[in-house]
Amino acid sequence: QLRDFVYVKDVCDVCLFLMEHRKHSGIYNLGSGKARTFLDLARAVFAALGKDEKIEFIDTPADIRDKYQYYTEANMAKLKGIGYDKPFTSLEEGVGDYVTNYLIPGSYL
Repeated sequence: QLRDFVYVKDVCDVCLFLMEHRKHSGIYNLGSGKARTFLDLARAVFAALGKDEKIEFIDTPADIRDKYQYYTEANMAKLKGIGYDKPFTSLEEGVGDYVTNYLIPGSYL
C-alpha cells in the first residue's frame, strides 16, 4: 500500500496561496507528489520519538480488500502550473515536527 502523505501545514500554505490567487479557483490535487508506504510513516514516528521500531503487520480485512485503494500519488502539475513552487514537507520532517511540537508537549502519548 502506498499513500501520498501530505503535512497539514503544506495544505494550509496552498490554501493561502489560492486565496491570494483567486483567478485560479478549482479543484487541485495536494500531496508531496511521492507515494510512500505505511511502513515509512511508522518508521518516521518511531524515529521522531527516539524509540526502537516495534511494527506488526496485519492483513487487510477481507470485506474491504476489493474496494480498497492501494495506491495514491497526487499529480501536482496543475498546482505548479499556476505558479505554486514551494517544496512540500517530507514525510520524515512533517512527522518530526508534529511529534516534537504537538504530540509530546500535549502528552498525548
